[in-house]
Amino acid sequence: MRSDLPKVVFPIGGRPMVCAVVDACRAAGCKRIVAIVGYKQNLVREALAGYPDVEFAVQEEQLGTGHAVTCAASLFTNFTGDVLVLCGDGPLIREATIRTMLRTHRDSAAAATLATSVIQDPTGYGRIARNPDGSFRAIVEHKNCTPAEREIREVNPSYYCFRSHDLFAALKSVTRNPVSGEYYLTDVPELLLKQGRSVEIIEAVPPEDVLSINTPEDLANVDAVFKGRSRSGAAAQSPASGG
Repeated sequence: MRSDLPKVVFPIGGRPMVCAVVDACRAAGCKRIVAIVGYKQNLVREALAGYPDVEFAVQEEQLGTGHAVTCAASLFTNFTGDVLVLCGDGPLIREATIRTMLRTHRDSAAAATLATSVIQDPTGYGRIARNPDGSFRAIVEHKNCTPAEREIREVNPSYYCFRSHDLFAALKSVTRNPVSGEYYLTDVPELLLKQGRSVEIIEAVPPEDVLSINTPEDLANVDAVFKGRSRSGAAAQSPASGG
């Protein structure tokens, strides 16, 4: 990004991009929102200052996505409901997608539900490996894919819903990746399956929403999509003009 700022504070639609994620969660009915912060956390806290109900968990060391979620475990000690895990740098997330994922998760009484996307170029993304019957088998990171798995275009855009107890119990069994030394949240669904829990997957994330933000050019592209969507929404909600 040619900057040392946390990615989530870069502006999309005139505000830090993490605000769009919080807005989508609140619109979908989330009762509590916990932001996991670490690097230059004061800037992220400032970005979310307009949301006095947002809670914060601190990840002192950057040891992967699984470690990040574990850092929030103490805030859910007495919580028995469902937990969404989403990325703060995915501002194109939609309220409707979250609602679809939650509905599937609850209707199926799953321990975990993943909302996936099918995109033209899956390079760099974790692939969704399915069993012959179409059920979930694993999330396979790009670097670990076999040649056949690299042909899979269904990817993991990091939209998760978990039963709280199952999530934090499974995280205790996640081990460090031998290559990166990190703890990956993507290991949790497969661990849950091995424990006899159910994992659902739904292809519910529009490909447009999976646009990555890794360069200033990417930021400009996502900003344009976000603003175009906002204008379309405003037009759809405005009274029809006479004529």
